[in-house]
Amino acid sequence: MNTDVHLLDVVALTDDIPDRGLHRGQVGTVVEMLGPGVFEVEFVDNDGRTYATAPLKTSQLLILHYQPA
Repeated sequence: MNTDVHLLDVVALTDDIPDRGLHRGQVGTVVEMLGPGVFEVEFVDNDGRTYATAPLKTSQLLILHYQPA
């Protein structure tokens, strides 16, 4: 479980979210903190168009790292 999620973190889904059309492994960006352990995540296609946003719990997110932690 990730406990240190921040605004603009790039994250991957750890679960399917069928009602939003999202699948485990899809990548999004944290765009808002909604409350303790809940974040609004935006999912964007390769052309920069948003195709989904979803309120997600920390337990549903894997923070992606592009440099050594």
